[in-house]
Amino acid sequence: MHYAQISIELVLGFIALFVITKILGKTQITQITTFDFISALVLGELVGNAIFDDKVGVVRIIYAVVIWGLLIFILEMITQKWSSTRGLLEGRPTIIIHKGKILKESLKKSKLDVNQLQHLVRSKGVFSIRELEYAVLETDGTVSILKKAPYETPSKKDLQVILEQVNLPITFISDGKVIKDNLIEAGFNMTWLEQQLKQHNIFRVEEVMFAEWLEGSGLHVQSF
Repeated sequence: MHYAQISIELVLGFIALFVITKILGKTQITQITTFDFISALVLGELVGNAIFDDKVGVVRIIYAVVIWGLLIFILEMITQKWSSTRGLLEGRPTIIIHKGKILKESLKKSKLDVNQLQHLVRSKGVFSIRELEYAVLETDGTVSILKKAPYETPSKKDLQVILEQVNLPITFISDGKVIKDNLIEAGFNMTWLEQQLKQHNIFRVEEVMFAEWLEGSGLHVQSF
């Protein structure tokens, strides 16, 4: 009975966390602020501790998760309705490099040192701070950069290259299964797809690991 109770609590706790996370949005997973991180930890702890506490029943687990999720949801509504509260509750981006110069006070305020700054900058593909005109520390702990003009990658417009229309690749087959919605959205059907596969000497969809369509480039197929 003890294992059955744990199993039930785990399943219900999992469902409750999943529902709360879907309601609260993707900030609980990515682009996470300090408060989002704390709230995610607390949600996990509420369920984790309750599961192995015999005195805590399923109802209390659901109740605790719902109340905590409701508090976070209310807070999100407040920040959306009153923009003046966002700085206090979510934090503000901080400029840490201004016109090529590192702002020492901003680093100190953000609890960063030069080595950590270099790490953040390298994660953006820049290996020398001298290349940067501006750098902004975002509320989720990442850094956004703007390079100095000589170090910026030239665009096609700068090079006066003839511009072509950009198309989004569409996955038709993944792990041997056809994604029919994508196929129909692209204006094709199974008959067309099977004919395309035969041109690659593939006669069964199950033999295909991945198939992707790109307008102007055709179908790219990779078999198992």
